Amino acid sequence: MMKKILEEKQIYIVILVIIFIATNSYHSNVLAAKADRTPPTVPTNLRAVTISDLSASLTWNASYDKIGVITYNIYKNNVLIGNTSATTFTANGLTPLTSYQFSVKAKDTAGNLSSSSNILTIKTLSAATTPTPTPTSTATPIPTNTPTPTITPTVSVSPSPTVTPTPTITVSPTPTPTVTLAPTPTVTPTPGIPQKRLVGYYAAWAAYSGFYPDMVDGNKLTHINYAFANIGSDLKITLGYPDVDLINFSKLNELKKSNPALKTIISVGGWSWSGRFSDVALTDTSRTIFADSCVDFITKYGFDGVDIDWEYPVSGGLATNVWRTTDKQNFTLLMQKIREKLDARGVADGKHYILTFAGAGSYSYINNTELNLLKQYVDYGNIMTYDIHGTWDTYTDFNAPLYSNTDTSLQYKWSVDESVNLWLKAGFPADKIVMGVPFYGYVYSLVPNQNNGLYQTYGGSSSISYGNIAGSYLNNPAYVRYFHTQSKVPWLFNGSVFISYEDEQSISYKAQYIKSKSLGGAMAWELSQDPNRILLNSLYNGLQ
Repeated sequence: MMKKILEEKQIYIVILVIIFIATNSYHSNVLAAKADRTPPTVPTNLRAVTISDLSASLTWNASYDKIGVITYNIYKNNVLIGNTSATTFTANGLTPLTSYQFSVKAKDTAGNLSSSSNILTIKTLSAATTPTPTPTSTATPIPTNTPTPTITPTVSVSPSPTVTPTPTITVSPTPTPTVTLAPTPTVTPTPGIPQKRLVGYYAAWAAYSGFYPDMVDGNKLTHINYAFANIGSDLKITLGYPDVDLINFSKLNELKKSNPALKTIISVGGWSWSGRFSDVALTDTSRTIFADSCVDFITKYGFDGVDIDWEYPVSGGLATNVWRTTDKQNFTLLMQKIREKLDARGVADGKHYILTFAGAGSYSYINNTELNLLKQYVDYGNIMTYDIHGTWDTYTDFNAPLYSNTDTSLQYKWSVDESVNLWLKAGFPADKIVMGVPFYGYVYSLVPNQNNGLYQTYGGSSSISYGNIAGSYLNNPAYVRYFHTQSKVPWLFNGSVFISYEDEQSISYKAQYIKSKSLGGAMAWELSQDPNRILLNSLYNGLQ
């Protein structure tokens, strides 16, 4: 009997132990499950970078998560259409003249989804508004197809056996062929400062990814344009990114202390915030309100000038923008008013305040502005000589070809050279032209393995920084580097992924071009995309 009781007690104890272990195990699992139930912060400032008849390229400010954001879900009309680990996405397969609503949610490693971003409503363009084939402008003669003698690729790679490469294309896996630049002119530049202007845009949102203004090489730049300030409903300039702007402004001012020759400029508008420019420029009263606010802004925050990035007068830009046919004349009047206000303040302060603008290198921009009149009010103008081809096109192509080429292609042809010549023909002086250079490229996926990926259809696409290209692709043996000897730009291809970009060789050609045309300098968009300063150094050295 006693033995039986002991056995029952032992069984009871065993049961209690099992219950205890199970209970603690359950609580441990519950606690583990509770370890990360906090979703990422909401993606902010969802905006369209480009809109065509069939696609829309989107970008947004990054989310934060203490564990880590692994992907962003993109929704079209509340339906999930894709995801990406980047903060850019291109929605393809859209219908012309159709409105769409887009939103983005961030997902962390635990699977937590953030709340939805702002809802972005866009309307695709008419099919008739897509670029027409080969513009008829008179361009500078295309250089000979023979590669420049000073550039000697060290290795030749056989082309794909199924494709006969275009004769104007050479192939070299060497990441950076040696470039011998033209002899340095006899005029000695100020130490540390190039003879030409070297303008770098700093994007405010770069701070969200940890790239701050004090990480910029201020010794290599003559000007830093801070992008962007917005325009308020009162038609006054206002902070664009209040959560980071003041910190960034402080770091810019510290950077100037260690680089006394460096000038900082506030850039207003841009692709996302040009919607109110037409209202700002409409009357003398509205122009005065805006111009006065610009003076107040730059003196309050320590800037040396203002850059007007109106995208675009009369037509173009976001579908939500306001346009008027009088924008053409009103833009000139606006710049005249800002110049007057800056000069008046300059007399009081004993300094010259800078006024610039950013413009497109297209026929429509030339027709919708008065470059021959604007020249008298501005220190210089920045031509956005990039995005000549991109994710809105039907076929893979070059982001910023220096020259048009003679290749057979269904794609329209245009070039940096043709854009510059348009401005010159319109009466804008060469020494006030600052030519844009992209520190980013475009990557295209699902590309047919033909013609080394060039001029082919594609399945997906997005923008990509040079820093990302250098870190993930240039030394990847699966990718072969090609260089177009007419257009003077490289590309990468691995059989299915095509990447258009700039490198040290193409940048050197662009710098030589700037000097050969006696242009006012170079502008880079944008500095955080070249964190190791590879392209910046090449551009700086090339302008000496």
